[in-house]
Amino acid sequence: MTHAGRSVIVSGSTVAVGLLSMVILPLPFIRSIGIGGMLIPAVSVLAAITLMPALLAVLGDRINSLRVMPKRFADSGHPEDGAWGRWARFVLRRPWAVAAVGTAIVTVLVVLGLQLNPNESQLKSFPGTGTAIAGRTMLADAGISPGAMKPFVTLVEHGGNARALAAKERAVPGIIGATVPPGPGWHQGQDTLVEAFPAIDGAAPGIQGVIDRVDAALQGTSGTLGGVPAVDRDFVHAIYDNFPYLLAFVLILTLILLTRAFRSIVLPVKAVILNLVSLAASFGIIVFIFQEGHGSSLWNITATQAITAWIPLMIFAFLFGLSMDYEVFMLTRMREAYDETHDTNRAIELGLARTGKLVTSAALILMFAFLVLSSSPGFEIKVFAIGLAAGIIFDATVIRALLVPSLMALMGKWNWWLPHWTRRALFIRPERVPEAEPALEG
Repeated sequence: MTHAGRSVIVSGSTVAVGLLSMVILPLPFIRSIGIGGMLIPAVSVLAAITLMPALLAVLGDRINSLRVMPKRFADSGHPEDGAWGRWARFVLRRPWAVAAVGTAIVTVLVVLGLQLNPNESQLKSFPGTGTAIAGRTMLADAGISPGAMKPFVTLVEHGGNARALAAKERAVPGIIGATVPPGPGWHQGQDTLVEAFPAIDGAAPGIQGVIDRVDAALQGTSGTLGGVPAVDRDFVHAIYDNFPYLLAFVLILTLILLTRAFRSIVLPVKAVILNLVSLAASFGIIVFIFQEGHGSSLWNITATQAITAWIPLMIFAFLFGLSMDYEVFMLTRMREAYDETHDTNRAIELGLARTGKLVTSAALILMFAFLVLSSSPGFEIKVFAIGLAAGIIFDATVIRALLVPSLMALMGKWNWWLPHWTRRALFIRPERVPEAEPALEG
């Protein structure tokens, strides 16, 4: 509890902050996911700092009575002599080379991540089999616009002239047909529905222009535009127009939490930047696999040319907290080692050696859990699960094993810099300076 108690609380809080940030978005189902997700790390932290030590105290030495791993794999109690200790010393000898390799890998994936297209897939790229896919093929073979499967639906209220509005929509560039369907299902009292068919797929890049032109044509009338393409566009705008506020909420709270935990302004800033880089690289992985289709056949999916709009948001919320979780464990041990030795290189070596096995094991557990989730039949869940699995293992290897220790080795004593105004603003206690030993006489 002395060494891990505070880091558990801080890391759990960062996970909770990442998930709770989704309440900022004006979408009820995403807000509910954020609140529900936030409760998971909150309850886990409470159990870890109360139930876990109580159970260990009750069990005592009996917890070691059953050997799980062969004796040769048992922890010797000196992790700095193991593989992670040797890796840490290698990084300290060649920090520039290790940082260059990590940066090169990250750069390639970040460039791919910047090509992310958060949108619904066009019908021609929609994966799967069955009668719906067969019907789509038949429509395409007959030369019928894919817009027929995602029509615009206009609500005409208060007894407005629905036929006149249909004629107005037919004149809009990008609309190939509009009609007032007969039958009681399309009329209720003084309200009527009008269907209009775009010349392109409802998820095609040019659909926003068609929506804007139809909206302009309906200005000043009793008609209001709806339908799947318009709803999908509103959904994307609701998420990504408000995303800067979500990002600011997460970054500010995370910086405050980590500055108090590490008693440094440099380490939290570096942690946040590397987390964002790791997220961009994770987006690059799903762009490469699913949007561009390199290897997506392993999950029976062809290139989608787009990533469903909610998936990058969910990956951000989950992965930001989970990857920061590892960062907190690693940097907390480095901070403790630095407080003991006042040697940055020694702190990096001890911190990486003591947390490397733990971070890697936790990452592997999460990776396999998400890989199992990717076996579900829904193609969107497959993309979401692989994005999380790839992001988790990428973060635990390239970011935590290459970039974090190498960059800290290059920054030296700047890692521990904390301005006095920050210390006062965040109520951080002053560093205790050890008293000098008295000089020996004679």
